Amino acid sequence: MNRIFKILSIWFIIGMCYFVIEGFWRIPKGGYANIVMLPIGGLCGLLIGSINQIPRFYNMSVFKQSIVGTIIVLIIEYISGYILNIKMGLDIWDYSNMYFNVNGQICLEFGLLWFLLMPAAVWLEDWIRFKFWSDGEEYGLKDVYSEFLGLK
Repeated sequence: MNRIFKILSIWFIIGMCYFVIEGFWRIPKGGYANIVMLPIGGLCGLLIGSINQIPRFYNMSVFKQSIVGTIIVLIIEYISGYILNIKMGLDIWDYSNMYFNVNGQICLEFGLLWFLLMPAAVWLEDWIRFKFWSDGEEYGLKDVYSEFLGLK
């Protein structure tokens, strides 16, 4: 039960962060943040954070975690977009006017943005685990980006 509560808590907290970021990105441009972004973002965050919870990946560099995390996000966004936007016609997002897009559901520009945000996602999931359950070690966001940029 405790493990399920931990997973759902991480899913919800990261999902809320994803939803809020989506709102800050879209609302000034006349758009909106759809509530379905909460479970989608939560799933992305949970899976990204799970990378360094697997023993064989404990020592994976932040750069490599960012590559894997970006792939995870793009796969989840594509599948979600395919179901929600293409099959169900909800039109939550459409990147068809952007270069290097795949069916208007994912694109290179946002893939690169996710890659740059990925160290923050890795840190956030670890921070939640540490603050709420004393799981792991505390470290700063600056430390993660220093490693990501090869400064550490």
